[in-house]
Amino acid sequence: MDFRPIERDAQAFQVSVTADEIQAICRRALGSAARVMSAVELGAGMYNNTYRVTVSRQERPVILRVAPGPEKQFRSERELMRNEYASVPYLAVIAPLMPHVIAADWSHEVIGRDWMVQSFLDGVPAPEHLRDFPRTAWPAFFRQMGTIARDVHAVRGPHFGPVAGPSFDTWSQAVISSLGDIAHDLDSVGLDSTDVRKVVDVAAHERAVLDEISEPRLTSGDWWTANALIDAAAPQPMITGVVDMDRTVWADPAADWTIRMAAAKADEREAFWETYGPLDRSSTAAWRSRIYEARHLGAIRLERHRLSNPGGVEKSYSAMTALIADLT
Repeated sequence: MDFRPIERDAQAFQVSVTADEIQAICRRALGSAARVMSAVELGAGMYNNTYRVTVSRQERPVILRVAPGPEKQFRSERELMRNEYASVPYLAVIAPLMPHVIAADWSHEVIGRDWMVQSFLDGVPAPEHLRDFPRTAWPAFFRQMGTIARDVHAVRGPHFGPVAGPSFDTWSQAVISSLGDIAHDLDSVGLDSTDVRKVVDVAAHERAVLDEISEPRLTSGDWWTANALIDAAAPQPMITGVVDMDRTVWADPAADWTIRMAAAKADEREAFWETYGPLDRSSTAAWRSRIYEARHLGAIRLERHRLSNPGGVEKSYSAMTALIADLT
């Protein structure tokens, strides 16, 4: 087997599986006669380990994604791969853009981690190739981003919270629980969670404003340019694939990471709103958006810690201080 893992520091969060483990996984997923010819680890993601795997007598490669071991998962990021798998039936609205699940295994019988084998999608990662197009073509890309987000957000759900659970009857319960999980995770790695707990108290006190959101809608939790594949040969950016939808939540659409990123700058991304539609600009919606931003900042702090980025961790504290001053 031609095995090409990414070399990482011994203390890195992501840990590659071995060539033998990839062979064993493919035999479980594709049959005992499956023989892996090559496995190349792809470096775009920062959570799961992802490999492009070529198997003998298969016309196209497959994608193998391997979750972190249970002991490495934060409470706020519990079993994300299982959450993605549970989300597939609700993501039918964008099914032509998504990979098909060939096999998924939570048994830990082959290796001690969850894994999933998916179909290989044509296209190249948008962050790597969008700049190959003139900036005058970028609005077309963001209009497609807006259409995909609009279609996902139109899907109604049975409860609030992650698609695979835990489930909540009200939006305030889901928000407060999510913030509490982030605070717990910060404590678990020795980071100060005081500011996040202040936001929990504010959210609990003003839960009626959160509960103005009474209908759960599907949110991606992570849909932005890093999760888009594009056709590099097309005359303008054309989205051909949507990947890594593992952070889906039944929520207020305005709480989605997508909305935060679309509103972050006044540049070509403003075309997003042409297809997505306008946001609620009421005073209560603006207040909720600050609670959502606090949740994003807490999650960013954890990710920066995981990536050994102390400067990024420190910036999250100053940003949160300014946000809380505005929130209260």
